[in-house]
Amino acid sequence: MEQAFLEKMDKSLSDLKTDIISNLAAGNVDFKEIVGGMNPKDFADLASDDIDRKMIEAIGSADLKRLKAIDSAITRIKQGKYGLCVRCGKKIPQERLEAMPYALMCIECKSAEERRNR
Repeated sequence: MEQAFLEKMDKSLSDLKTDIISNLAAGNVDFKEIVGGMNPKDFADLASDDIDRKMIEAIGSADLKRLKAIDSAITRIKQGKYGLCVRCGKKIPQERLEAMPYALMCIECKSAEERRNR
């Protein structure tokens, strides 16, 4: 995968993480207290740090899953594994990654997983 695309996706993932954390802070008093004194640049690192009990309670399970998926994608970029399906190892199309930057699987594997889970 070309470096410019990886850099674009890394920025996109960091922006998504910052947006999720900012939205949580805007809608939750406990969460706002946790992030209140933080520098906005630290928002991107917040989910990957040790999260205290209050923060876990403040984050909804869907947002927590998204934050973990985003962190995983950022880690895969650093490891040179971003854009490869974790199930079959094939390249995930760039269009899919642009639509869902934290995608773990190619469309075929994700569809198969969803069919099994019905």
